[in-house]
Amino acid sequence: MTLLDGTFIALAPLLPWAFLVPLFVVALAILALAVFRRARGVWLRALAVAVLALALINPSLVQEKREPIKDVAVVVLDASPSQNIGDRRARAEAELERLTERLKAFDDLELRVVRAGDAESGASAINETHLFDALNRAMADVPRRRMAGAVLITDGQVHDVPENLARLAEIGPVHTLLTGNRDEGDRRLAIVQAPAYGLVGKPVELTIRVDDMPRRQSADAAVTLRQDGGPPRTIRVPVGQDFRMELPVNHGGQNVLEMEVEAARQELTLANNRTAVVVNGVRDRLRVLLVSGEPHAGERTWRNLLKADPSVDLVHFTILRPPEKQDGTPIRELSLIAFPIRELFEIKLDEFDLIIFDRYRRRGVLPQMYLENIAEYVQKGGALLEASGQGYATPLSLFRTPLGQVMPAEPTGQAIDRPFKPTVTEVGRRHPVTAGLPGDRPDGEPSWGRWFHQVEVVPGNGAVVMNGADDRPLLILDRVGKGRVAQLASDQMWLWSRGFEGGGPQAELLRRLAHWLMKEPELEENDLRAHVDGNRITVERRSLEPDPRSITLTTPSDETRTLEMTEDRTGRASATVVAGEPGIYRITDGERTALAVVGAVNPPELADVRSTGDRLSGVAEETGGGVHWISDTEGGVRPGIDVRRTRPDRTQTGNDWIGLRANGDFTVTGVSEVPLLPVAAVLALALGALLMAWRREGR
Repeated sequence: MTLLDGTFIALAPLLPWAFLVPLFVVALAILALAVFRRARGVWLRALAVAVLALALINPSLVQEKREPIKDVAVVVLDASPSQNIGDRRARAEAELERLTERLKAFDDLELRVVRAGDAESGASAINETHLFDALNRAMADVPRRRMAGAVLITDGQVHDVPENLARLAEIGPVHTLLTGNRDEGDRRLAIVQAPAYGLVGKPVELTIRVDDMPRRQSADAAVTLRQDGGPPRTIRVPVGQDFRMELPVNHGGQNVLEMEVEAARQELTLANNRTAVVVNGVRDRLRVLLVSGEPHAGERTWRNLLKADPSVDLVHFTILRPPEKQDGTPIRELSLIAFPIRELFEIKLDEFDLIIFDRYRRRGVLPQMYLENIAEYVQKGGALLEASGQGYATPLSLFRTPLGQVMPAEPTGQAIDRPFKPTVTEVGRRHPVTAGLPGDRPDGEPSWGRWFHQVEVVPGNGAVVMNGADDRPLLILDRVGKGRVAQLASDQMWLWSRGFEGGGPQAELLRRLAHWLMKEPELEENDLRAHVDGNRITVERRSLEPDPRSITLTTPSDETRTLEMTEDRTGRASATVVAGEPGIYRITDGERTALAVVGAVNPPELADVRSTGDRLSGVAEETGGGVHWISDTEGGVRPGIDVRRTRPDRTQTGNDWIGLRANGDFTVTGVSEVPLLPVAAVLALALGALLMAWRREGR
């Protein structure tokens, strides 16, 4: 029985209750019988039994020395991107400061403040607001009996509200202080459906949607589209309905379509008026035309390298016998089907992704008109690779044909026939085609095998990425019109494929050459790119010449910052930045522009940025907390929200106040115990009552 805080009566029976209870029952039965028979002295005997019973129960007064334990209150501040809207962040910081000062006045309360949803919280923080995860971490080491409650300072857009709200009641009242304004409105642009991949040259279908919140009577809205940083175009999209459209996949790699819907009359932020779709372009089949001027040992090397890739459709044209050669072969032993020269070099020429001339020289097999077609094909965006044989140094060289206008190097008429090891130039070590080739050693001789023949050429345009004998140009890469040309001034690559002197990286070099010629974005030599990993953006600039320019980054909320790049010896300069909000980041160096799409396609953080208490009303109801608007306390409407300490069984919120329960928990540092019935007094009282009862009965 408790008398005061820390003072109570404790029972310490001298005998087990299993023995005392039957004994008390027998004594009461005897007393009842005596009362029934109206025996004299029965009340004195009852007094004696009661005294003996109290003596056996042995009551004592216990007084504990208690040390109070502070209750714990947690304040969770929403630092997510949606808090950047309007005055929300300023209100939140001001309310946190006021609340902190108020709670510090309570000596029996420990305050813990935690921020949730900022960029340092991880990639998921910029997509969703997780306040309850932060709350659970803050009170992980606190027993629930010590929890006074929690206060959430947020705009109400919380995405991790627990399903089992009953468990929240254990921590006390959970109050919500809303940072936004009532009756807010916003417009957003969302991606309903978009494929991740598409075939190059074929459009993909995607679905978008424009929503006004709350719903208005707008019939449609203007949406501006920009693909890969190109010129903008505008379409009209119905509001509140799914709208289907097509996106052309123009090239391999990432095809980025930016979309921006015009602002509505009532807008909270323009960050969710913009979105982007990234479709990775993949080639269905790579069509390659290989023209071999004569049979030779390296011809099969080219064929095997190209046929090893199942995605390559190879058409191989070999000149087995030139027209001027008359060796008496019977007509019946020659091919009866004429090679479709006109179909390949005139009708279907544009269907090829890459044309390779291997040891080709003028022999009258391909008329000048067809070579002009190939030159025009390159100018319009085609890809040409020329592997020079002995014939390139003679008057029969391809350079003396219409193809000469697109060739990057002119032959001197000399050929070099002595052993040499191909080496990567300084420019080549910055070019993605030859940078980091297996076996290349920047500070020494490469580990691959030697070649024995090279045509001497004088480069006119393009970049010399590999040298041969006497540091003469061996591999030249050039852009011609909209197309690209690569020239290899030797036909000795087959030695590497045969493993001569350890071989070399012929497969990797040819793969890179083919992809660069077909304009794969990953192999652009002068390029600005951005890679996204979670909420980290890595900006990478590749250039053949050192570029000291800084990078300007524009956030989805139109804030700009300057990034200083760190360059390495391979021509790559990079910088890393942590994204603080989801959306489209625009990166530019003044000449080139790259885009980085951070977060999910439709991040919940931007799905509905209006401040609301609907998501947390169930939490408040279950825990006894309240939902209050900070904006209602501004402008003299009413004083600020007060904070009170309340008993656990009382109401925890009111119109202008919130309560944090006072649990009164403590630790016991000492105990003192005093018996209530001294032994001598008990014996004297019991014997006195028995003697008086005996005397009464004896009369």
